Amino acid sequence: MIAYLYVEDDEDIREGFMAVMDAPHRQIVGAESAEAALDLGNQGRFDVLVTDVSLPGMSGTDLARQWLAQDQQRHVLLISGYPFNHGLASIGPNVRALLKSCEPEELEAMLESIEAQLLARPS
Repeated sequence: MIAYLYVEDDEDIREGFMAVMDAPHRQIVGAESAEAALDLGNQGRFDVLVTDVSLPGMSGTDLARQWLAQDQQRHVLLISGYPFNHGLASIGPNVRALLKSCEPEELEAMLESIEAQLLARPS
């Protein structure tokens, strides 16, 4: 089971993305803010952080930096309304980005790519 922490302040978008992400081998927990995600992250173990970049309060990129401060090898998927043309590597080695307007197939392909990396790492 791969555990995802998904952060999105818009409830409709959060529910829609979580429905698209849903699969038998995935556990997906939603949070409405970066601060709530940090609380959840302290309570449980998540393999992947998926977060909107534009959040009220702490931004998704700041959340990703805090998430990665505990372990640089963690995986992060940033979701934004604007393309990331560069700078992802400065956040961490396993940081990827998708446009919020992506097709469900693009999201699924990205998740499968992350999962393949997670499953390939030495135990």
